[in-house]
Amino acid sequence: MARASLHLNPTLVACTKESDSRVHLPNKTRNSRVLILGGTGRVGGSTAIALSKFCPDLRIIVGGRNREKGDALVATLGENSEFAEVDIDNVKTLEAALNDVDLVVHTAGPFQQAEKCTVLEAAIYTKTAYVDVCDDTSYSRRAKSFHSKAVAANIPAIITGGIYPGVSNVMAAELVRSARSESRGEAERLRFYYYTAGSGGAGPTILATSFLLLGEDVVAYNKGEKIKLKPYSGMLNIDFGKGIGKRNVYLLNLPEVRSAHEILGVPTVSARFGTAPFFWNWGMEAMTHLLPAWNVAWDLLPILYLDMPNYEEFLRDKSKVQQLVQAFDPLVRAIDGIAGERVSMRVDLDCSNGRSTLGLFSHRRLSESVGTATAAFVLAVLEGSTQTGVWFPEEPEGIAIEAREVLLKRAAQGTINFVMNK
Repeated sequence: MARASLHLNPTLVACTKESDSRVHLPNKTRNSRVLILGGTGRVGGSTAIALSKFCPDLRIIVGGRNREKGDALVATLGENSEFAEVDIDNVKTLEAALNDVDLVVHTAGPFQQAEKCTVLEAAIYTKTAYVDVCDDTSYSRRAKSFHSKAVAANIPAIITGGIYPGVSNVMAAELVRSARSESRGEAERLRFYYYTAGSGGAGPTILATSFLLLGEDVVAYNKGEKIKLKPYSGMLNIDFGKGIGKRNVYLLNLPEVRSAHEILGVPTVSARFGTAPFFWNWGMEAMTHLLPAWNVAWDLLPILYLDMPNYEEFLRDKSKVQQLVQAFDPLVRAIDGIAGERVSMRVDLDCSNGRSTLGLFSHRRLSESVGTATAAFVLAVLEGSTQTGVWFPEEPEGIAIEAREVLLKRAAQGTINFVMNK
Protein backbone atom coordinates (compact mmCIF):
# COMPACT_ATOMS: atom_id res chain seq x y z
CA MET A 1 0.00 0.00 0.00
CA ALA A 2 1.34 3.42 -0.94
CA ARG A 3 1.55 6.10 1.74
CA ALA A 4 -0.70 9.12 1.52
CA SER A 5 1.04 12.44 0.89
CA LEU A 6 -0.70 15.14 2.89
CA HIS A 7 0.38 18.52 4.23
CA LEU A 8 0.00 19.12 7.94
CA ASN A 9 -1.14 22.52 9.17
CA PRO A 10 -0.07 23.69 12.67
CA THR A 11 -3.70 24.40 13.60
CA LEU A 12 -6.55 22.01 12.87
CA VAL A 13 -10.23 22.81 13.02
CA ALA A 14 -12.41 19.93 11.89
CA CYS A 15 -14.81 20.07 9.00
CA THR A 16 -18.12 18.81 10.31
CA LYS A 17 -20.17 18.79 7.11
CA GLU A 18 -21.25 15.32 6.06
CA SER A 19 -20.98 16.29 2.39
CA ASP A 20 -17.22 16.65 2.81
CA SER A 21 -16.76 13.25 4.46
CA ARG A 22 -16.95 10.91 1.44
CA VAL A 23 -13.67 9.01 1.01
CA HIS A 24 -12.20 7.89 -2.32
CA LEU A 25 -9.97 4.92 -1.57
CA PRO A 26 -7.32 3.67 -4.01
CA ASN A 27 -8.81 1.39 -6.67
CA LYS A 28 -7.19 -1.72 -5.22
CA THR A 29 -8.79 -1.17 -1.79
CA ARG A 30 -12.06 0.66 -2.55
CA ASN A 31 -14.03 -2.63 -2.59
CA SER A 32 -12.23 -4.14 0.40
CA ARG A 33 -14.08 -6.56 2.64
CA VAL A 34 -14.03 -5.34 6.25
CA LEU A 35 -15.12 -7.64 9.10
CA ILE A 36 -16.23 -5.90 12.28
CA LEU A 37 -16.11 -8.25 15.28
CA GLY A 38 -18.51 -7.19 17.98
CA GLY A 39 -20.47 -5.64 15.13
CA THR A 40 -23.80 -6.15 16.89
CA GLY A 41 -22.61 -4.08 19.87
CA ARG A 42 -22.81 -0.32 20.10
CA VAL A 43 -19.18 0.41 19.26
CA GLY A 44 -19.03 -2.11 16.42
CA GLY A 45 -22.39 -1.07 15.01
CA SER A 46 -21.41 2.58 15.13
CA THR A 47 -18.16 1.76 13.31
CA ALA A 48 -20.03 -0.11 10.59
CA ILE A 49 -22.40 2.82 10.03
CA ALA A 50 -19.53 5.33 9.92
CA LEU A 51 -17.57 3.22 7.42
CA SER A 52 -20.59 2.85 5.14
CA LYS A 53 -21.03 6.64 5.14
CA PHE A 54 -17.35 7.37 4.56
CA CYS A 55 -16.98 4.80 1.78
CA PRO A 56 -20.15 3.14 0.41
CA ASP A 57 -18.07 0.87 -1.87
CA LEU A 58 -16.66 -1.06 1.09
CA ARG A 59 -18.08 -4.53 1.73
CA ILE A 60 -18.91 -4.61 5.43
CA ILE A 61 -19.36 -7.89 7.29
CA VAL A 62 -21.03 -7.52 10.67
CA GLY A 63 -19.56 -10.23 12.88
CA GLY A 64 -21.23 -11.30 16.10
CA ARG A 65 -23.25 -13.90 17.97
CA ASN A 66 -26.69 -12.33 17.73
CA ARG A 67 -28.14 -12.90 14.25
CA GLU A 68 -31.29 -10.91 14.95
CA LYS A 69 -29.31 -7.79 15.84
CA GLY A 70 -26.90 -8.44 12.99
CA ASP A 71 -29.66 -8.74 10.40
CA ALA A 72 -31.24 -5.52 11.68
CA LEU A 73 -27.96 -3.62 11.27
CA VAL A 74 -27.38 -5.10 7.81
CA ALA A 75 -30.84 -3.90 6.76
CA THR A 76 -29.78 -0.40 7.82
CA LEU A 77 -26.39 -0.57 6.08
CA GLY A 78 -27.77 -1.78 2.74
CA GLU A 79 -26.74 -4.20 0.02
CA ASN A 80 -22.97 -3.86 0.52
CA SER A 81 -23.19 -5.55 3.92
CA GLU A 82 -23.86 -8.97 5.41
CA PHE A 83 -23.95 -10.71 8.77
CA ALA A 84 -21.54 -13.47 9.81
CA GLU A 85 -21.97 -15.47 12.99
CA VAL A 86 -18.56 -15.40 14.66
CA ASP A 87 -17.41 -16.41 18.13
CA ILE A 88 -13.98 -14.87 18.84
CA ASP A 89 -13.28 -17.59 21.40
CA ASN A 90 -13.56 -20.29 18.71
CA VAL A 91 -10.24 -20.14 16.85
CA LYS A 92 -11.33 -22.34 13.93
CA THR A 93 -14.44 -20.34 13.06
CA LEU A 94 -12.57 -17.09 13.68
CA GLU A 95 -9.81 -17.99 11.23
CA ALA A 96 -12.41 -19.16 8.70
CA ALA A 97 -14.16 -15.79 8.94
CA LEU A 98 -10.89 -13.89 8.50
CA ASN A 99 -9.80 -15.92 5.47
CA ASP A 100 -12.34 -14.11 3.32
CA VAL A 101 -11.72 -10.49 4.38
CA ASP A 102 -9.08 -7.80 3.82
CA LEU A 103 -9.24 -6.13 7.24
CA VAL A 104 -10.69 -7.04 10.62
CA VAL A 105 -11.83 -4.54 13.26
CA HIS A 106 -11.89 -5.93 16.81
CA THR A 107 -14.50 -4.08 18.91
CA ALA A 108 -15.63 -7.06 21.03
CA GLY A 109 -14.58 -5.72 24.44
CA PRO A 110 -14.05 -5.37 27.28
CA PHE A 111 -10.32 -6.05 26.79
CA GLN A 112 -9.44 -5.92 30.49
CA GLN A 113 -8.09 -9.24 31.82
CA ALA A 114 -8.26 -10.99 28.44
CA GLU A 115 -5.51 -13.62 28.59
CA LYS A 116 -4.84 -13.93 24.85
CA CYS A 117 -4.87 -11.72 21.76
CA THR A 118 -6.92 -14.30 19.88
CA VAL A 119 -8.16 -12.02 17.10
CA LEU A 120 -4.74 -10.49 16.42
CA GLU A 121 -3.15 -13.94 16.31
CA ALA A 122 -5.82 -15.10 13.87
CA ALA A 123 -5.26 -11.98 11.75
CA ILE A 124 -1.53 -12.72 11.58
CA TYR A 125 -2.18 -16.39 10.73
CA THR A 126 -4.59 -15.45 7.91
CA LYS A 127 -2.52 -12.40 6.82
CA THR A 128 -5.38 -9.97 7.45
CA ALA A 129 -4.91 -6.27 8.28
CA TYR A 130 -6.06 -5.45 11.81
CA VAL A 131 -7.45 -2.59 13.92
CA ASP A 132 -8.69 -2.83 17.52
CA VAL A 133 -10.24 -0.46 20.04
CA CYS A 134 -8.37 -1.89 23.04
CA ASP A 135 -8.34 0.39 26.09
CA ASP A 136 -6.33 -1.83 28.44
CA THR A 137 -2.62 -1.43 29.18
CA SER A 138 -1.80 -5.12 29.69
CA TYR A 139 -3.68 -6.22 26.57
CA SER A 140 -2.03 -3.55 24.43
CA ARG A 141 1.47 -4.57 25.58
CA ARG A 142 0.67 -8.21 24.87
CA ALA A 143 -0.57 -7.26 21.40
CA LYS A 144 2.59 -5.23 20.77
CA SER A 145 4.67 -8.36 21.46
CA PHE A 146 3.32 -9.81 18.17
CA HIS A 147 5.06 -7.07 16.16
CA SER A 148 7.71 -9.28 14.56
CA LYS A 149 5.12 -11.89 13.62
CA ALA A 150 2.97 -9.23 11.96
CA VAL A 151 6.01 -8.01 10.01
CA ALA A 152 6.73 -11.58 8.89
CA ALA A 153 3.09 -11.96 7.79
CA ASN A 154 3.34 -8.61 5.96
CA ILE A 155 0.26 -7.13 7.63
CA PRO A 156 -0.35 -3.73 9.27
CA ALA A 157 -2.01 -3.71 12.70
CA ILE A 158 -3.17 -0.70 14.72
CA ILE A 159 -3.89 -1.28 18.41
CA THR A 160 -5.81 1.09 20.73
CA GLY A 161 -7.37 2.63 17.61
CA GLY A 162 -10.62 4.03 18.98
CA ILE A 163 -11.44 7.45 20.39
CA TYR A 164 -9.60 7.37 23.74
CA PRO A 165 -7.17 5.82 23.46
CA GLY A 166 -6.79 6.27 19.72
CA VAL A 167 -7.62 9.74 18.46
CA SER A 168 -6.26 11.14 21.73
CA ASN A 169 -2.88 9.48 20.99
CA VAL A 170 -2.71 11.14 17.57
CA MET A 171 -3.66 14.48 19.12
CA ALA A 172 -0.81 14.10 21.61
CA ALA A 173 1.66 13.13 18.88
CA GLU A 174 0.72 16.22 16.87
CA LEU A 175 1.08 18.52 19.86
CA VAL A 176 4.57 17.16 20.54
CA ARG A 177 5.61 17.25 16.86
CA SER A 178 4.38 20.82 16.45
CA ALA A 179 6.14 22.00 19.62
CA ARG A 180 9.44 20.49 18.52
CA SER A 181 9.17 21.82 14.97
CA GLU A 182 8.55 25.34 16.30
CA SER A 183 11.44 25.16 18.78
CA ARG A 184 9.30 25.63 21.87
CA GLY A 185 11.80 23.69 23.96
CA GLU A 186 11.51 20.11 25.14
CA ALA A 187 8.15 18.48 25.79
CA GLU A 188 8.05 18.10 29.57
CA ARG A 189 4.52 17.16 30.62
CA LEU A 190 1.60 15.56 28.78
CA ARG A 191 -1.82 15.18 30.40
CA PHE A 192 -4.85 13.37 29.02
CA TYR A 193 -8.25 14.49 30.36
CA TYR A 194 -11.45 12.66 29.40
CA TYR A 195 -15.09 13.25 30.17
CA THR A 196 -18.16 11.18 29.26
CA ALA A 197 -21.74 11.84 30.37
CA GLY A 198 -23.26 8.69 31.87
CA SER A 199 -22.07 5.62 29.96
CA GLY A 200 -21.83 7.67 26.78
CA GLY A 201 -24.60 5.55 25.32
CA ALA A 202 -22.15 2.64 25.13
CA GLY A 203 -23.98 0.80 27.91
CA PRO A 204 -22.56 -2.34 29.55
CA THR A 205 -19.18 -2.34 27.74
CA ILE A 206 -17.95 1.00 29.02
CA LEU A 207 -19.44 0.26 32.46
CA ALA A 208 -17.56 -3.05 32.68
CA THR A 209 -14.37 -1.35 31.51
CA SER A 210 -14.73 1.34 34.17
CA PHE A 211 -15.30 -1.15 36.99
CA LEU A 212 -12.38 -3.34 35.89
CA LEU A 213 -10.08 -0.32 35.74
CA LEU A 214 -10.95 0.45 39.37
CA GLY A 215 -9.18 -2.79 40.27
CA GLU A 216 -5.89 -1.66 38.67
CA ASP A 217 -3.18 0.56 40.12
CA VAL A 218 -2.68 3.68 38.01
CA VAL A 219 0.67 3.82 36.22
CA ALA A 220 1.88 7.36 35.51
CA TYR A 221 5.26 8.96 34.85
CA ASN A 222 6.84 11.83 36.75
CA LYS A 223 10.10 13.31 35.36
CA GLY A 224 10.91 9.98 33.73
CA GLU A 225 10.15 7.89 36.81
CA LYS A 226 7.37 5.32 36.69
CA ILE A 227 4.99 5.75 39.62
CA LYS A 228 1.92 3.88 40.86
CA LEU A 229 -1.12 5.72 42.19
CA LYS A 230 -4.53 4.84 43.55
CA PRO A 231 -7.28 4.55 40.91
CA TYR A 232 -9.88 7.31 40.82
CA SER A 233 -7.77 9.59 42.99
CA GLY A 234 -6.05 12.91 42.28
CA MET A 235 -9.22 14.78 41.31
CA LEU A 236 -8.83 17.90 39.15
CA ASN A 237 -11.49 20.30 37.87
CA ILE A 238 -10.85 20.75 34.14
CA ASP A 239 -12.46 23.12 31.65
CA PHE A 240 -13.50 21.19 28.53
CA GLY A 241 -14.77 24.30 26.81
CA LYS A 242 -17.87 24.90 24.71
CA GLY A 243 -20.73 22.47 25.22
CA ILE A 244 -19.09 20.66 28.16
CA GLY A 245 -17.77 23.19 30.67
CA LYS A 246 -15.79 22.38 33.82
CA ARG A 247 -15.78 18.77 35.00
CA ASN A 248 -14.05 16.75 37.73
CA VAL A 249 -11.66 14.09 36.45
CA TYR A 250 -9.77 11.31 38.27
CA LEU A 251 -6.69 9.17 37.64
CA LEU A 252 -7.19 5.92 35.71
CA ASN A 253 -4.78 3.34 34.33
CA LEU A 254 -4.91 3.83 30.56
CA PRO A 255 -2.53 2.49 27.88
CA GLU A 256 -1.81 5.84 26.19
CA VAL A 257 0.13 6.96 29.27
CA ARG A 258 2.89 4.39 28.78
CA SER A 259 2.86 4.46 24.98
CA ALA A 260 3.06 8.27 24.88
CA HIS A 261 5.86 8.29 27.46
CA GLU A 262 7.91 5.72 25.56
CA ILE A 263 7.13 6.71 21.97
CA LEU A 264 6.87 10.49 22.23
CA GLY A 265 9.61 10.76 24.85
CA VAL A 266 7.66 12.93 27.30
CA PRO A 267 9.00 12.46 30.86
CA THR A 268 5.77 13.30 32.75
CA VAL A 269 2.50 11.73 31.56
CA SER A 270 -0.86 10.98 33.22
CA ALA A 271 -4.50 10.32 32.28
CA ARG A 272 -7.70 11.28 34.08
CA PHE A 273 -11.36 10.50 33.45
CA GLY A 274 -14.65 11.78 34.82
CA THR A 275 -18.33 11.17 34.26
CA ALA A 276 -21.75 12.60 35.12
CA PRO A 277 -24.05 12.85 37.00
CA PHE A 278 -21.73 13.71 39.89
CA PHE A 279 -22.84 10.78 42.05
CA TRP A 280 -21.34 8.31 39.54
CA ASN A 281 -17.95 9.83 40.34
CA TRP A 282 -18.70 9.52 44.06
CA GLY A 283 -19.62 5.88 43.59
CA MET A 284 -16.51 5.10 41.53
CA GLU A 285 -14.31 6.79 44.11
CA ALA A 286 -16.03 4.93 46.95
CA MET A 287 -15.47 1.58 45.21
CA THR A 288 -11.73 2.14 45.13
CA HIS A 289 -11.70 2.57 48.92
CA LEU A 290 -13.01 -1.00 49.21
CA LEU A 291 -16.02 0.13 51.19
CA PRO A 292 -18.93 -2.25 51.74
CA ALA A 293 -21.68 -1.60 49.24
CA TRP A 294 -24.20 -0.54 51.85
CA ASN A 295 -22.00 2.38 52.99
CA VAL A 296 -21.77 3.88 49.50
CA ALA A 297 -24.01 6.88 48.74
CA TRP A 298 -25.81 4.95 46.02
CA ASP A 299 -26.84 2.12 48.39
CA LEU A 300 -30.30 1.74 46.89
CA LEU A 301 -28.90 0.36 43.63
CA PRO A 302 -29.19 -3.39 42.90
CA ILE A 303 -25.97 -4.98 44.15
CA LEU A 304 -24.96 -8.60 43.72
CA TYR A 305 -21.88 -8.81 45.88
CA LEU A 306 -22.89 -8.24 49.48
CA ASP A 307 -21.27 -11.46 50.63
CA MET A 308 -18.05 -10.86 48.76
CA PRO A 309 -15.05 -11.73 50.99
CA ASN A 310 -12.51 -9.50 49.21
CA TYR A 311 -13.76 -6.36 47.48
CA GLU A 312 -10.51 -5.65 45.65
CA GLU A 313 -10.37 -9.18 44.26
CA PHE A 314 -13.95 -8.76 43.11
CA LEU A 315 -13.00 -5.75 40.96
CA ARG A 316 -10.36 -7.92 39.30
CA ASP A 317 -12.74 -10.79 38.55
CA LYS A 318 -14.12 -10.25 35.04
CA SER A 319 -17.06 -12.66 35.39
CA LYS A 320 -18.21 -11.10 38.68
CA VAL A 321 -17.87 -7.59 37.27
CA GLN A 322 -20.03 -8.65 34.32
CA GLN A 323 -22.69 -9.79 36.79
CA LEU A 324 -22.47 -6.44 38.53
CA VAL A 325 -22.82 -4.65 35.19
CA GLN A 326 -25.98 -6.60 34.37
CA ALA A 327 -27.46 -5.51 37.69
CA PHE A 328 -26.61 -1.86 37.06
CA ASP A 329 -27.58 -1.81 33.38
CA PRO A 330 -31.28 -0.78 33.72
CA LEU A 331 -30.35 2.10 36.02
CA VAL A 332 -27.48 3.20 33.77
CA ARG A 333 -29.74 3.28 30.73
CA ALA A 334 -32.34 5.30 32.62
CA ILE A 335 -29.75 7.85 33.77
CA ASP A 336 -28.21 7.97 30.27
CA GLY A 337 -31.58 9.19 29.06
CA ILE A 338 -31.29 12.15 31.40
CA ALA A 339 -27.51 12.79 31.36
CA GLY A 340 -27.06 12.38 27.62
CA GLU A 341 -23.82 10.98 26.17
CA ARG A 342 -21.55 13.95 25.50
CA VAL A 343 -17.86 13.15 25.31
CA SER A 344 -14.81 15.37 25.47
CA MET A 345 -11.05 14.89 25.32
CA ARG A 346 -8.50 17.49 26.30
CA VAL A 347 -4.78 16.86 25.80
CA ASP A 348 -2.37 19.36 27.41
CA LEU A 349 1.32 19.69 26.63
CA ASP A 350 3.76 21.78 28.70
CA CYS A 351 7.20 22.59 27.27
CA SER A 352 10.48 23.58 28.90
CA ASN A 353 10.30 27.19 27.68
CA GLY A 354 7.09 27.72 29.65
CA ARG A 355 4.72 27.48 26.69
CA SER A 356 1.68 25.25 26.89
CA THR A 357 -0.59 24.04 24.10
CA LEU A 358 -3.69 21.88 24.05
CA GLY A 359 -5.96 19.89 21.81
CA LEU A 360 -9.71 19.74 22.45
CA PHE A 361 -12.30 17.35 20.99
CA SER A 362 -15.97 17.38 22.04
CA HIS A 363 -18.99 15.58 20.60
CA ARG A 364 -22.65 15.30 21.60
CA ARG A 365 -22.78 11.51 21.25
CA LEU A 366 -20.01 9.11 22.28
CA SER A 367 -21.77 6.15 20.64
CA GLU A 368 -21.55 7.97 17.29
CA SER A 369 -18.15 9.55 17.80
CA VAL A 370 -16.32 6.35 18.76
CA GLY A 371 -17.52 4.67 15.54
CA THR A 372 -16.38 7.63 13.44
CA ALA A 373 -12.99 7.61 15.18
CA THR A 374 -12.49 3.87 14.65
CA ALA A 375 -13.56 4.16 11.02
CA ALA A 376 -10.92 6.87 10.53
CA PHE A 377 -8.22 4.39 11.59
CA VAL A 378 -9.62 1.71 9.28
CA LEU A 379 -9.52 4.10 6.33
CA ALA A 380 -5.93 5.11 7.15
CA VAL A 381 -4.87 1.46 6.99
CA LEU A 382 -6.73 0.88 3.71
CA GLU A 383 -5.08 3.98 2.24
CA GLY A 384 -1.63 2.65 3.04
CA SER A 385 -0.73 5.00 5.88
CA THR A 386 0.47 2.10 8.06
CA GLN A 387 3.61 0.00 7.73
CA THR A 388 3.62 -3.73 8.42
CA GLY A 389 3.84 -4.60 12.12
CA VAL A 390 1.86 -3.83 15.29
CA TRP A 391 1.68 -0.13 16.11
CA PHE A 392 0.23 2.33 18.56
CA PRO A 393 -1.54 5.28 16.89
CA GLU A 394 1.15 7.81 17.85
CA GLU A 395 3.93 5.81 16.18
CA PRO A 396 4.78 7.31 12.74
CA GLU A 397 5.00 3.79 11.35
CA GLY A 398 1.42 3.26 12.54
CA ILE A 399 -0.22 6.44 11.28
CA ALA A 400 2.19 8.26 8.98
CA ILE A 401 2.91 11.82 10.10
CA GLU A 402 1.62 13.19 6.81
CA ALA A 403 -1.67 11.29 7.26
CA ARG A 404 -2.50 12.50 10.77
CA GLU A 405 -4.36 15.66 9.75
CA VAL A 406 -6.75 13.74 7.52
CA LEU A 407 -7.34 11.11 10.22
CA LEU A 408 -8.14 13.79 12.81
CA LYS A 409 -10.51 15.63 10.47
CA ARG A 410 -12.36 12.42 9.67
CA ALA A 411 -12.55 11.42 13.34
CA ALA A 412 -13.90 14.88 14.22
CA GLN A 413 -16.91 14.69 11.91
CA GLY A 414 -19.91 16.02 13.83
CA THR A 415 -17.93 17.49 16.73
CA ILE A 416 -19.22 20.55 18.56
CA ASN A 417 -15.63 21.66 19.27
CA PHE A 418 -12.33 20.49 17.81
CA VAL A 419 -9.17 22.56 18.07
CA MET A 420 -5.48 21.64 17.93
CA ASN A 421 -2.41 23.55 19.08
CA LYS A 422 -4.40 26.19 20.97
